[in-house]
Amino acid sequence: MSTTADIMSEIHVDHQEGSGEIKSAMHTWRYRHHFTYKADQGKNIIVQCNLCLPRVNLLSTSKTSTSNLKKHLDRTHLGCEARPDVKRGRKKEELNGEESRHCQLKRLKAEIIAKCMTQAKIDELIFNFIVEDCQSFYMLEQPGFRKLVLGLTGGLKSMDRVTLFTKVDQGFSRMREELMAKLSSILYVCTTADIWTANNRSFFGMTCQWIDRHSLERKSAALGFARLQGRITHDTIAGRIHDIHVAYNIESKVQTTVTDNGSPFVSVFKEFALDSPEIDDDIGFYENVSAVLEGEPEQDMLLFLPTVQRCASHTLELIVTEDFWQAVSQGPMCQMHYSTMAKVYSLWSKCHHLQVGMDAAEAIGKMALVVPAVIRWNVEYCAVQKIVSLTEQELTDLGTRLEVPRLQPEEMAFLKEYVTVFHPLAFALELFQAEQKCYLGLVIPTVLSLKNKLNEQKDLANYFGDVIGAIVVAIDARFLELFASTEAKIATATTPQFRLWWMAASDREEMCSLLATEASQIDPGIMIEANTTRSVSTIESEDDFFSYGSVKPAIQIQQRGVMEEIRKYVEGTGKSLDCLQDFPRMKQLFLKYNTTLPSTAPIQRLFSQKGNLVTSQRNFLTDDYFERIQLLRYNSHVCALLTE
Repeated sequence: MSTTADIMSEIHVDHQEGSGEIKSAMHTWRYRHHFTYKADQGKNIIVQCNLCLPRVNLLSTSKTSTSNLKKHLDRTHLGCEARPDVKRGRKKEELNGEESRHCQLKRLKAEIIAKCMTQAKIDELIFNFIVEDCQSFYMLEQPGFRKLVLGLTGGLKSMDRVTLFTKVDQGFSRMREELMAKLSSILYVCTTADIWTANNRSFFGMTCQWIDRHSLERKSAALGFARLQGRITHDTIAGRIHDIHVAYNIESKVQTTVTDNGSPFVSVFKEFALDSPEIDDDIGFYENVSAVLEGEPEQDMLLFLPTVQRCASHTLELIVTEDFWQAVSQGPMCQMHYSTMAKVYSLWSKCHHLQVGMDAAEAIGKMALVVPAVIRWNVEYCAVQKIVSLTEQELTDLGTRLEVPRLQPEEMAFLKEYVTVFHPLAFALELFQAEQKCYLGLVIPTVLSLKNKLNEQKDLANYFGDVIGAIVVAIDARFLELFASTEAKIATATTPQFRLWWMAASDREEMCSLLATEASQIDPGIMIEANTTRSVSTIESEDDFFSYGSVKPAIQIQQRGVMEEIRKYVEGTGKSLDCLQDFPRMKQLFLKYNTTLPSTAPIQRLFSQKGNLVTSQRNFLTDDYFERIQLLRYNSHVCALLTE
């Protein structure tokens, strides 16, 4: 209840505060709205009780206390008449034990968190955090981490390292069982293998790729990340490859194993390959080293490895490093190239190692200059692109600030032509280093297009004419085996994006006959299964609604001959993989020959995710647990991180 007298009293109190007089206790009292100020009387004030109206009841109370007024309310107006103002006195209300709305919400939030956050849920979240981010196991023992978990969960505790090791074992066992179940239903797989060394420790890694027969999407999983101890020999590498294939029951499903062009793997597959021409004269035997160390009788087992596919990306890297540098050193532009690149490398070095260089590049060029890596030519190409994108004035200012020799106009023209001429090479490398949309059938059309684009640049080049010719010759020499491969040709022909358009017209009829021969050897049961797994049609129009009985897929396959299906496929124009659903035989050929991945990109990604586990301070993690952590993390997109 508010009156004019109330407003006047508030104005009077405010006036008193503004004039510097003693602040009345009524100003913050939560029952002040029941009284009207009348006058001052020394250290007291005279107020009128609004609840006693129409009877005028004047009360006296101290300016610093409201006890008299509170007694009046308790004696005379006890009950529903005297109610506090909810906008005032919150702190005193809480001190009196009465719970405010803020406290109620806080308590409700704590109760919700307590119901949602169980100890099992916290353990699962911590496990995922350690595995997905490759965190050190010692983090669980840190006091700060324990306090963080305790504060966020409202009293729940963090697991210790012993519990984490147990959950890693459980998660690894479940992951392996689930992965083996997936691979058991796959007909064709491809593996990639490589060796990686860090902190005086060597590891052998292997990944597995396949194509989902329903969605035609490429899938990838890691199979091994084992420690290599002692001398790394051909028998050691071959034994690792064979053991992993056998462990996952895929030795009969592996189409190829993709490796780089390093001498260890080249020699291993030359000695142990199943289709090697020297197999009759020199059969490879694998000696089980672990059995010898355990004291078991020596036993040699006959060992055959699948065919090897050399990494196309690594092959291109060799062309633009070894063959390119050899052509430059022997050409007339040798001096120009070395002087130009020396200035560019000096600029990169200053921008990479000195803070003043980074600041200058950011202030003048409005960007951070890319510093090339040693083994990645495409990163060096991007770094040169950044240099070329700067204006002449920006380059002059940057060189002056960093005390680097200025690039001459002819040297800038040299760099610009370098960027223009070798752009197709950089683009081809990006295609080969992809994983999801990279198939074996992509290699031949990419290499052919690369050669054509380089030849187009040859006549227009002022500096790199001879180098382009040498690179084209190197491409022919290094990819000679691939162009002669029947598997690579079939993989390209069964890719809808290319079909037979990349071939000469005189060779297309022969390719159709080859496809017919391969298609006729496909088990009809596989095609029937693949055709029946297509999704059920939905009703989107009147044409979709009317139906007069289903036609058996087997009858359709029998009625359509092999050559008829191939002709219709070759004459098609669709470039999407979805069009293969209408050609069951071509789809099976695509799955068989394009399962092979033309690069070792997956195994490189497995090595690059080592995170914080392989450092000089964290060498105490055993090799078995290091492998399990790496496989759990890499396979988290294929198999869920289950620990229960």
